Amino acid sequence: MNKPSLLAACLLCLAAAAQAEVHASQAWARFTVPGMQSGGVFVRLENGRPADALIGGSTPVAERVEIHEHIMQGGQMRMQAMPHGLPLPERSRTELKPGGHHIMLIGLKQPLAAGSRFPLTLKFRHAPAQTVQVEVKSPAEEAGGMQHRHHHAH
Repeated sequence: MNKPSLLAACLLCLAAAAQAEVHASQAWARFTVPGMQSGGVFVRLENGRPADALIGGSTPVAERVEIHEHIMQGGQMRMQAMPHGLPLPERSRTELKPGGHHIMLIGLKQPLAAGSRFPLTLKFRHAPAQTVQVEVKSPAEEAGGMQHRHHHAH
């Protein structure tokens, strides 16, 4: 293979690798009070290709990280773990948000204080793990953000 062909092949490989990554943004968590053993994290995930899945994570603020969903069961809304992860279709944007899919921090080592930040490493089935900084929001910040999104939904 000549040098221009080799360079073109390398550039194509790099472009394909860049598309295979999942990009996480806008990560935030609900504040918790002393004594709470779990907390929720919400984030936007943008996937290139191929299809992937969010399968777990780790953080220094909790003993374990699980992916959860809300389901209706017996007329009640319940949370349950997704042991096979959250599917991320090819070329998609997935919003983890209150009342839907979310990341559950289990065995909190300390309360999540409003205004603080902590690292969370997200693990995917195919894409490399990614560490994001999670901002802990107060109830007022959370309500303001929800009202803002609600306003644009009409």
